[in-house]
Amino acid sequence: MKRREFISLIGGAAAAWPLTARAQQQPMPVIGFLSPVSLDTFADRLRGFRQGLRENGYVEGDNVTIVYRWAENQIDRLPDLAAELVRRPVAVITTVGGAGPALAAKQATKTIPILFITAEDPVRAGLVASLPRPGGNATGINLFTLELVAKRLELLRELAPATATVAVLINPANTAFAETTLRDIEPAARALGLQIQVHRASTSNEIDAVFATFVRARPDALFVGNDPFFTTRRVQLAIAAARHSIPAAFGSREIAEAGGLMSYGSNIADGWHQLGAYVGRVLKGAKPAELPVVQSSKFELAINAQTARTLGLTVPPQLLARADEVIE
Repeated sequence: MKRREFISLIGGAAAAWPLTARAQQQPMPVIGFLSPVSLDTFADRLRGFRQGLRENGYVEGDNVTIVYRWAENQIDRLPDLAAELVRRPVAVITTVGGAGPALAAKQATKTIPILFITAEDPVRAGLVASLPRPGGNATGINLFTLELVAKRLELLRELAPATATVAVLINPANTAFAETTLRDIEPAARALGLQIQVHRASTSNEIDAVFATFVRARPDALFVGNDPFFTTRRVQLAIAAARHSIPAAFGSREIAEAGGLMSYGSNIADGWHQLGAYVGRVLKGAKPAELPVVQSSKFELAINAQTARTLGLTVPPQLLARADEVIE
């Protein structure tokens, strides 16, 4: 072979190698992200989710794409949004904000992996066959927020010891959360010798209407059920409670940070971090059926000391010592 022909052959092969490599590259995986609320509710939590992904080698915009679908508090949109993600298609569907989004995803696909984070019992909700062996195409993180209703009521009573009547606010649009809150708070209130008044709100206007009744009903304290919708209305709830001078307890730390008196519940940021890590493992090939549901074991008590002073409350030293965060 002549030297010129040999050089041309080598040059042609070298030019072909990058094309072959590009042809063999796998497309960037796409994560479908389904939420019943809006982006502004979970912006802080998303940082933990992305960190969990990053620890497993996935960086949004670099080697993985996330397609977000927000229902904007319109629960009836979840099935259509889930179906939209399946049609795209996506490699995995991540759902947050309770069992509702996860169930919508399960109805939309039996094959695409589903990773959820929920406060409800995943077995009772029909998401998995069992916690250690989920089966099917879904697994995820189980928060104990709903199971902490009685403890949160006890802490509210400790912070506001003169309390005799407690207004309980639930979201009727989120049936599972509302029923669980009522189921647990009624016996807890009896054990503490408290009377409860149940109020329902699923819109901003209905929240205002509930607080308007306090002028007449005059409860001593307010217990807000854990619900993604109430987290979206955290500023409204904190301001309304302050305006009516009513001590209030919440399940989400974000509400205490917005001016609410206190919160007690699972460490949701840690749960989202674990969720991101689980999504990363599934993208690497792990099967949801073989990944046990992780039960969050981190709980946090947050007390807004400034709000307590405004309400004329003295936070007991033992409660301050137990608080994970004291907001000044």
